[in-house]
Amino acid sequence: MNAAAPLLQVHDVSKAFPRPEGEFVVLKGVNLEVATGEIVGLLGRSGSGKSTLLRLIAGLSEPSGGALSYLGQPIDGPAPGIAMVFQSFAIFPWLTVYENVALGLEALRMPAPEIRRRSLAAIDLIGLDGFESAYPRELSGGMRQRVGFARALVVHPNILLMDEPFSALDVLTAETLRTDFLDLWTEGRMPIKGVVLVTHNIEEAVLMCDRILVFASNPGRILTEIRVSLPQPRSRLDPSFRALVERIYVEMTALPADAHTRNERFPGLGIGTVLPRVGSNLLSGLIETVAAPPFNGTADLPKIASDLQMEIDDLFPVAEAAQMMRFAELAGGDIKLTDIGLAFANASVDERKRIFARQLLSYVPLAAHIRRVLDERPSHSARKSRFFDELEDYMDEPGAEQTLRTIISWGRYAEAFAYDDENAAFSLENPS
Repeated sequence: MNAAAPLLQVHDVSKAFPRPEGEFVVLKGVNLEVATGEIVGLLGRSGSGKSTLLRLIAGLSEPSGGALSYLGQPIDGPAPGIAMVFQSFAIFPWLTVYENVALGLEALRMPAPEIRRRSLAAIDLIGLDGFESAYPRELSGGMRQRVGFARALVVHPNILLMDEPFSALDVLTAETLRTDFLDLWTEGRMPIKGVVLVTHNIEEAVLMCDRILVFASNPGRILTEIRVSLPQPRSRLDPSFRALVERIYVEMTALPADAHTRNERFPGLGIGTVLPRVGSNLLSGLIETVAAPPFNGTADLPKIASDLQMEIDDLFPVAEAAQMMRFAELAGGDIKLTDIGLAFANASVDERKRIFARQLLSYVPLAAHIRRVLDERPSHSARKSRFFDELEDYMDEPGAEQTLRTIISWGRYAEAFAYDDENAAFSLENPS
């Protein structure tokens, strides 16, 4: 950390949203600083509050507690020295490349010659020289994201906020744009002093960042800070690079500090837990992969991720679903199948369904709750809205919808209950 005053300070920041049954806490007790000349990564799974924190830093939202300051001044609205690049490009389709980039300077009421000079310079810097008059529909995804970068850089911000800026791109385009950005950064050619990068890609974080803040979920909070002292450019094949990737996997699969004192091998969950968007095929596929050679029941998560070409937001939800139903344990950066997980991997199709149903109703409270309601009702049916309303006491509307979609998928596979999408109703096909 530089001795000079930090560009950004976040002190004990929390963010909560009101719910009928009490506040839904998204962030709790977050502290961080960004110094001149560093890229700070916010790494974590979806729902850990990373993007919420970025919006607070940008002045687009207010914290429920704590304080944020930029250059020593409180952030109480959008700060002129902070710019953002979004995941979804967020450029106007009816404007040309030049017009999109110039828009921010026009809002600042700069003189026309200065707007033109700075806009063309930003377009050239980001590698779009010659495309000034093109419309977004004429550009590839990577080029549209370059427009987003140019629009952010043209206002000469001190801090650039990047919200998963490469995740909507294909692998090769993302790598090219990532490399170009790092080249410009290390050469000092960009008019920015610090970067905050939100990502769910562990290798991207190690590749780009000077410090990585690993976030836990429910509520979002900083689990640990990892400093990356590897010189740029960094190689994914470097043993030191691989060791950092492994360390992050270990941190992200660690049990809570008091788990051993509570004799807790598996994390608890209640009816209000947001369930991952994971189908039974993905879950079965992961269990089969871990059970088969060369893993034979225990696999290193970075190795699995590499072999299956899955990122953190793809792999972790599947692994956590396996852990949730006691098919596997996650610890120390590894996934290890339980006895029932191994039995599932080696079972016939019908036996797999029976095992899945038993685990689902035993360890996923919402599934057991739905089955109990259906069993007790003379009609053996219930509207989806009945359970949706219950879930909204614990989570937001998208979370409730995702959770019910997951339960519907798992329940159908297990033949624990049926669901009629046309009538939006659960039922028992063969009530006992």
